[in-house]
Amino acid sequence: MSSDWSRTEGLEYLKDKVQEIKTAMLTTYSEEHGFSSRPMGTADIDDNGNIWFFTNEYSPKVSEISMENTVSLTYSDVDNHTYLSIVGEAKVVEDEEKMKELWNPFIEAFFPEGLSDPKLTLLKVEPNDAEYWDSSNSRMVVLFNMLKARLTGKQYDEGKHGHVAL
Repeated sequence: MSSDWSRTEGLEYLKDKVQEIKTAMLTTYSEEHGFSSRPMGTADIDDNGNIWFFTNEYSPKVSEISMENTVSLTYSDVDNHTYLSIVGEAKVVEDEEKMKELWNPFIEAFFPEGLSDPKLTLLKVEPNDAEYWDSSNSRMVVLFNMLKARLTGKQYDEGKHGHVAL
């Protein structure tokens, strides 16, 4: 089932789910190594849908983004059967005020020198396309619906699925 949302409704859904799930798999591409994925903790998703991360300026992902800035973000909440796939353009942003705005104690675990860490920078992903799958049912409801589909011979209804207008 697909939902037809306005851009505003789609962005609100995207913001809610990204803030709820928090951790994304960021996939970059380089000619030398192909696709490379790593988990990233989301610092924020702003009102325009831009997704922000803290990162090490000298990490391989930053190098890969400098060559090919199209990236993929995947958010997965298995317990709630909610999944997001986002494709966008990534760029490194050096903005001390934005870093202060987004800083939280969790980030300090990765950057113990805090905001004064010379390697610390921001990664901004501007989404071009987002797709979601959301059944938002408990495991028991999902299993019941699968069994019901099997017994009735009808296709399993996996919940809502669609694209977010960006």
